[in-house]
Order: sequence, then structure tokens, then C-alpha cells
Amino acid sequence: MSTKNTPAPISLVVLAFAIVYIVWGSTYFFIQKAIHGFPPFILGALRFAVAALIMLLWCLYKGEKVFNWQQVKHALVSGLLLLFVGNGAVIWVEQFLPSALVAILVSSAPLWFVLLDRPMWKSNLNSKATILGLFIGFIGVIILFYKNVISAFSDEDSMLEMGGMFLLVLGAMSWAGGSLYSKYYSSGTAIVNSTWQMFIASVAFTTCSFLKNEPAGFDWTTVPTDAWLSLGYLIVFGSIAGFSAYVWLLEVRPATQVSTYAYVNPVVAVLLGVFFANETITVLQVVGLGVILASVLMINLAKYRKQVAAG
Repeated sequence: MSTKNTPAPISLVVLAFAIVYIVWGSTYFFIQKAIHGFPPFILGALRFAVAALIMLLWCLYKGEKVFNWQQVKHALVSGLLLLFVGNGAVIWVEQFLPSALVAILVSSAPLWFVLLDRPMWKSNLNSKATILGLFIGFIGVIILFYKNVISAFSDEDSMLEMGGMFLLVLGAMSWAGGSLYSKYYSSGTAIVNSTWQMFIASVAFTTCSFLKNEPAGFDWTTVPTDAWLSLGYLIVFGSIAGFSAYVWLLEVRPATQVSTYAYVNPVVAVLLGVFFANETITVLQVVGLGVILASVLMINLAKYRKQVAAG
């Protein structure tokens, strides 16, 4: 198991972070549109199956070593943890929990990165800037969705919500664990790893779709055009571009730094809602946005200074 980060051109690192920060933030908007046309598990199955097929064809065209069992085995494990358990928990819980509360619990992932990243415990736990930045970022997300959280906890039916919250915490832990497994155990190129991770996720989502009998009540002819377009966006930008960039970043950057996407994504989602869905933003939300961005800057600066000091 390797704990070293592979050197990479800073321009590619910046581009990959921009994709993960912005594109994944926009997927909240497009998932909301797509879910109106597709059942949740069918949506997940289609998204990852098509993306995996496109990437597999590209890998074969580029002459990548696709069928290395050791590489495939590790990618299948991380794919189940990342895309099926991590994303599956979000898909399932969003059926009865407000998306704002879901966003907060998903944003706990960076904290799990620190707790589960055993090879980096000494470095991360000794970095006051990193720890402080992580907690400030989580507080910023709570400020951002404060009004929605109060509203969610004012309902009488709390048992279902508590179960959903517990499932989301498990999902966040699984996402962090899958990310770290991918970072330390995956071999080969990021694009091949991403391909197999999405393939196993599509198989798992398809299985759950049949177990829930989703195909029986689904009429393909009733899917609106914007749902199809949203699915296309999720496949091309959310999965092929976004997830591949994320897996590559895990190989070349510290996991705690990569995990800051979980704080920036809600910011992008809120801004998209303001500019494209005519949603309003309050002063408190602006404060929350500022706190989140400050925390991300704090974490990234801490990593940058350490890298410069190390030469």
C-alpha cells in the first residue's frame, strides 16, 4: 500500500479540481430534473452503465490494459463503496428527507477522510489548519442550510428521518472509505479504474431496480425531454468527466484536500439555483458561503505550504 502522492502538473490539478468542484455541484440541479422522469435506481443504472461503456470503448481505443484482474478486483471494491453505497444512500434517502439536510450529512465526508485515512493520521491530525478548516467548512454548510434544518426537525415523523440520517452517515463513511481504498490500493490508470468502478455500480443499481420492481411500472415514452438531457449531462459531465477527475486527484493529491469538494458542491448548487431556478439567497446563506470558501482556502493553503516546505 502506497501513501505517496504522484507528482502532477499544477495546471492539470487545477483543472481537475475545477471540474470536481463545479461540475459535481451542478449535478444536484440536474439530478433533480432527471429524477422527475426516471425511477431512482433506473436512473443510477443508466447513468453508470452508459458512462462505463463509453469509457471502456475509449480505453480499448487508447490501448489501455483493461482486463488486469488485480486492478479490476480493487476497482470493483472501491466502486461498490463509492458509487453504490455512497451514492445509493443519497438516492434512497432523498425520497423522504429534504435535500438540504442530505447535503449537510453528505458534507460530513471530509471528516471521515481524516478519521479513516490511517496512513496520514500523523500528518493530518498534527495539522491544526487542516483540522480547523474541516470543522469550519462543516459549520459553514450548516449555516448555509440553517433554515431548512430547523424546518426538517420541526416535523413529527422523526423515526423515518432519523433512520435516513443514519443511512446517510453510513453513506458518507462508505464514500470516504471507498475513496481511500481507491487511492491506496488501485493500480493502473485512473480512467480504467473509473470504468470498472462505474461498471460495478451499474450492475448493483440494476439489481436493486429489479428487486424494487421499478421496470414494471416504468414507461419510457413518458420521460420528458429535459429528463433525458439531464441524464446525458450526468453521464458525460458528472460521471465521465467529474468522477474520472476525482479518481485521478485521489492519486496525485492528499485525500483531505480532495475531500473539500463536499463543501464546495453545495455552494455551486445554491448559486445555480439563484441564477437559473429563480431561487432567493439570504444574508445568512451568503455568510455560510463565505465560511465554506474560507475553510477550503485554509485547507488548500496548509497543504500548499507543507508541499513548498518539503521542497
